[in-house]
Amino acid sequence: MPTIFIEYPKCSTCKKAKNWLKQNNIKFEERNIVTETPTIKELTDWLERSGQDIKKWFNTSGLKYKEQNLKEKLSNMSDKEKIELLASDGMLIKRPIIISDKGIFTGFKEEIWKILI
Repeated sequence: MPTIFIEYPKCSTCKKAKNWLKQNNIKFEERNIVTETPTIKELTDWLERSGQDIKKWFNTSGLKYKEQNLKEKLSNMSDKEKIELLASDGMLIKRPIIISDKGIFTGFKEEIWKILI
């Protein structure tokens, strides 16, 4: 399985993560989270495989998250509704996302990404 790097190209954290991947000679396929927003099916699979709580998949520092007052709304939504919401707009999804045969990680934390090597 190829390693997939899902990013928003203008995101500084995504740029830092991409540089880290290159410096560590990790081959990856790039995917723009806005132009190729993950589908409901993909998100459902990734969430299950990641073992993370669905709340960790939301870009809580993003403008769209704040504009939609999602901090308040998410507690009243089912997981299915949350996944549908994430699939509706890539900017709501925490990034970058790295998908490899060793795991799925959201956000960039070097100590966690070292697992990929």
